[in-house]
Amino acid sequence: MERASGQTPAVRIAVTDPRDAGARHCLQAYVAELGHRFDAGFDPALSIPADDADLTPPAGLLLVATVDGDPAGCGALKFHPDDDIAEVKRMWVSPAVRGLGLGRRLLAELEAEAARHGAGRVRLETNRNLAEAISLYRAAGYREVPAFNDEAYAHHWFEKAIAGER
Repeated sequence: MERASGQTPAVRIAVTDPRDAGARHCLQAYVAELGHRFDAGFDPALSIPADDADLTPPAGLLLVATVDGDPAGCGALKFHPDDDIAEVKRMWVSPAVRGLGLGRRLLAELEAEAARHGAGRVRLETNRNLAEAISLYRAAGYREVPAFNDEAYAHHWFEKAIAGER
């Protein structure tokens, strides 16, 4: 992902099938990074699932960000048909492109997709070791709320009201 000095990278964010090669790359990198950053590692089998079916419409969706054509980040939504909540899952940005604002862009796109799908609130949980993520969520207007699930790796739960397109 190297580019000439001063050249603006081409960023694209799109809904992507979780079975796509770029999506797989991002999801595997997400799991690997959490394995390194969490105190006791990360085992996806112990976490609340967000599998291919959960990340495919109508159950949810996966956004993949590319920078100059290379997969560089992802974020997903799981929809809850019985209420107005969309859950943010699998947020990850490649260390090679951190600092470009890609995390903020992904989060904003996820919120827009949640609104398009009728959600009035977006929720997420995160681990205490992901300080950058916690800062991002707070800066984006998320407020910390009591635990709303039993995610084994979560220490912080956040929620944000959004304007749904009903």
